[in-house]
Amino acid sequence: MEIIPAIDLIEGKCVRLTKGDYNVCKTYGDNPLDIALRFQDAGIRRLHLVDLDGARSKHIVNYPTLEKIAGHTDLTVDFGGGIKTTSDLETALGCGAAMVTIGSTAVTDPELMDQWISDYGQEHIILGADARDGKISVNGWKEDSTLSLSDFIRNYLHKGITQVLCTDINRDGMLQGPSIGLYRSLMEEFPGIWLIASGGVSSVQDFLDLKEAGLPAAIVGKAYYEGRITLEQLSGLSQE
Repeated sequence: MEIIPAIDLIEGKCVRLTKGDYNVCKTYGDNPLDIALRFQDAGIRRLHLVDLDGARSKHIVNYPTLEKIAGHTDLTVDFGGGIKTTSDLETALGCGAAMVTIGSTAVTDPELMDQWISDYGQEHIILGADARDGKISVNGWKEDSTLSLSDFIRNYLHKGITQVLCTDINRDGMLQGPSIGLYRSLMEEFPGIWLIASGGVSSVQDFLDLKEAGLPAAIVGKAYYEGRITLEQLSGLSQE
């Protein structure tokens, strides 16, 4: 299983929210590059970088931090949050993102999303499937759509997408364990998908349970920053 640490950004600082609530925000560091370097030194190869300012501003904001991390580490960085225009996407790729995670735009402007898949290639685009109670949420998780999670994923798999980052918003930042049942059912419904689990990871055992459920990759955030999982444990898991 691929272990992917997350760094969420507000005003260039590393933060974590609870269930996507900007009013429940805790800062874990003023220098995201230092945190990224620690991950790299531990043998981690990939980083999920989230522009929370961008997600609610509807355009990317923290691209200087992306550029700094991509330029001073060997991490494969996937970047999400606020990518609403082709200019945003090109800025993210130009600042060093190997991949971009697209969620809201895939819902609100599917024709533009289709164009991006065609122009930039599915290997550079991850579908962000952020769901609350089985329905896709958009715009920094502040709005819920009527689109079901399964229908959303199925539609874009037919269009060539192979990587999907699925967050159960009700679990995010709660440290109460991931939605194993949800992810297992998605793996059964869409065999062969590169499904990245996000939200709720609280222990090493959660990673083992996700692996047993067939997940190829999972994100860790708050559990690491709160000391529930050590850097040494992440290093060991990433090399199994």
